[in-house]
Amino acid sequence: MAEKPTLVFIPGAWHKPKCYEKVIKSLQDEHGFTCISITLPSTNGDPYATFKDDVDAARNGLIAELTAGRDAVVIAHSYGGQVGNSCIKGLTRPRSDIPQSASSKGFVIALVLIASGFSFTGLAFMDPLFGIPPPFWRVNKETGFAELTSDNRELFYHDLPREEGEYWVSQLTTQSLKSLFEGGQHVYAGWKDVPTWYIGTIEDRGLPVVIQRVQVGVARGQGGVVHHMELPTSHSPFLSMPVEIVAAILQAVKMAGRSQELSARNDAVLKKSYVPAVKIFAPRTWVRFGLPLAIGRLLGWGFWSYHGLKGIFTSRSQQ
Repeated sequence: MAEKPTLVFIPGAWHKPKCYEKVIKSLQDEHGFTCISITLPSTNGDPYATFKDDVDAARNGLIAELTAGRDAVVIAHSYGGQVGNSCIKGLTRPRSDIPQSASSKGFVIALVLIASGFSFTGLAFMDPLFGIPPPFWRVNKETGFAELTSDNRELFYHDLPREEGEYWVSQLTTQSLKSLFEGGQHVYAGWKDVPTWYIGTIEDRGLPVVIQRVQVGVARGQGGVVHHMELPTSHSPFLSMPVEIVAAILQAVKMAGRSQELSARNDAVLKKSYVPAVKIFAPRTWVRFGLPLAIGRLLGWGFWSYHGLKGIFTSRSQQ
């Protein structure tokens, strides 16, 4: 069996990589994976830290593993998904490449996105929202940081015991505005280049699950290979359901062709998850799953068609 890929973890906004400690401990101690955590410069107290700084930090960690001949799987949460998608540009296997057995370098073989989004090449994080912050944070131009304004335990960790949730609130850090509003030229739709596993969060109070489902539909409508599952959790399932997150990551590694480990156990654990699907004799699924996924696919197909036609007319005008 081929060597296990390195697992590269990218946290979301306001979060330190420490948030993944439950998942990483299991993957390292029980399953023998090498895990790397990325600290995002935009969460390090520097209001001038940019999105490019975040991408460079993640990319440098990746390249160190790939040049050593090891493949990698990128796991990213929330805002970190934009970083994860963008940092893999040019690091996935070209379709014309030689087989892995004859290659001296590794490649990114999969993306795992947790309660995140699908980035679009050229669009900064806040561009799809027209630069309007959601109600749980505000712009502070004097400090240069995005400031959380809500009950952060309820926002991120409402399904954890109160004491544990309050501990993780104490671990939240700053988030530079520059990383959220600027840097669109460094954003890349990496999900188009590699199979992607999307873990949705049904009880999410920061990113409503219906929006997550629409995003999955958009990605599929543009030709993305997206495996979709959901867990009945808050925005932070790596803390409230770490066993299920570990199982999902192992499944992604397995389906990427790099492991057959603990498949029966994985299947048992993942039975607790939901695979959003429309069932003919369950009308509620038509609205709950079918409608947002269909709307997303239609939007995705529209974006894909627009860019395709734009490319054709642009090339003809240049002839």
